[in-house]
Amino acid sequence: MEIIQIVGIGLMSTVLILVLKEQKPIFAFLLAAATGILIFLFLIGKIGGVISTLQRLAESSGMETVYLKTVFKIIGIAYIAEFGAQIVRDAGQESIASKIELAGKVLIMTLAVPIIGIIIETVMKLLPA
Repeated sequence: MEIIQIVGIGLMSTVLILVLKEQKPIFAFLLAAATGILIFLFLIGKIGGVISTLQRLAESSGMETVYLKTVFKIIGIAYIAEFGAQIVRDAGQESIASKIELAGKVLIMTLAVPIIGIIIETVMKLLPA
């Protein structure tokens, strides 16, 4: 039922933002950003639970934790870049939002290189010589 709380917060904030936008657009933007942060903070516990479960699964399978940590970093970058880009887009700055998304993609690609290398090595070992 947490989704009802999240939707309620979103709806109340939206109504307030619509009222504020006419008189004080900066306060409307700040309220939108604060609402996004509040919803994100509300979800941190859930994210922590997922991370713990995935770590336990990785440990029980014998997978090296360095790969799992890299995947977590990649997922974190994707979420943070998307969140930041949406806030900047709400402020009407589409070009900056696009740059944030580009930076997130480049950072993800940089982190993915070692994993891609391991995948290529594994495939090469499976192929006949």
